[in-house]
Amino acid sequence: MAEQANTTLNRRDSRRSKRVLFLTLALLLLGTLALPLTGYLVTGVSSVEAAAAQQDASSNPRADYWREVREGNQGVTTTQGPEAGILIQNGGQNWRQIRQGPVTTYGAIGLGVVILMMVIFHVVVGRAKLETRTGKTITRWSMLDRVLHWYVAILFIILAITGISLLFGREFLIPVLGKEGFAAFAALAKPVHDYLSLFFTAGITIMLLKWIGQNIPNAADVRWILSGGGYFGGKHEPAGFVNGGEKVWYWILFIGSTAMIGSGIFLLFPNLDWTREAMQNANIIHGISGLLVIAGSIGHIYLGTIGNEGTLEGMVTGEVDEQWAKQHHALWYEEVKGSTSSAGGAARPSPAAPHE
Repeated sequence: MAEQANTTLNRRDSRRSKRVLFLTLALLLLGTLALPLTGYLVTGVSSVEAAAAQQDASSNPRADYWREVREGNQGVTTTQGPEAGILIQNGGQNWRQIRQGPVTTYGAIGLGVVILMMVIFHVVVGRAKLETRTGKTITRWSMLDRVLHWYVAILFIILAITGISLLFGREFLIPVLGKEGFAAFAALAKPVHDYLSLFFTAGITIMLLKWIGQNIPNAADVRWILSGGGYFGGKHEPAGFVNGGEKVWYWILFIGSTAMIGSGIFLLFPNLDWTREAMQNANIIHGISGLLVIAGSIGHIYLGTIGNEGTLEGMVTGEVDEQWAKQHHALWYEEVKGSTSSAGGAARPSPAAPHE
């Protein structure tokens, strides 16, 4: 019986020891698992508290984030290049609003006003006719001058047509051609405009530099401008080889072309690491300067063709009638006649008219 009792006690002790060992191991295991879990919970609570604190500091953190983005604040990116760290460049929207707003609106109004003024001028004032034709001509433009002028003029007309069509295409051409038709036209007009601009730049640079000496303003030009060039019934002030109005057009062309060419470089060579803001500003300058030069050219073309009898002849044949020279450029006419008289020569008669 004693042995049986001892065996029972030993079994109970063994079971108790196993229970203690199990509980000990269980507690150790739970403790091991609890440590990282507790850390995670503590970290999560801290994150929640930090987010709550940030929420308290700002009523709308998402709005603040996008506000910083639109202000152009840079972030971190693996992309290389200028402005690579800017997620959104807010200037793009500003550029679009200016281009599609004031530039196109006032540009279209300005061109329309200039055309309307030329029509009114022609109806009210009419063509400046020659009082008579002498049949004798004076050489006004050399072959080089004429080739240079028509080279630049033809390229300018092509560039003006393609440039205006791209600027006003959304408003005027899409309703006529449709989106697909305008897309096909723009796909042709854009490369034509880009490639021909290089040849235009070379030609107009040579022309402006060649003629700059003839276009320095003087007192006679001021008197010519104040008298309205004699177009409105007043005294026709004598002018030199280039009158005051032609000099005004020259400097409009000089300044406008410089702005067009300078801004066009940014647009034609975008891979030269320009910033987007620089290209947007260049696009606005290019559009405005182009519109100003086109507006001026409308007046120049009118006065050089139907507005003044005999003017176009000079740029086509190089020769002008003596009466035209005397009527429009009296100072230059006297200079030419004085030089030919001192040299014992005379003005060359027109091959189409008999000698007088």
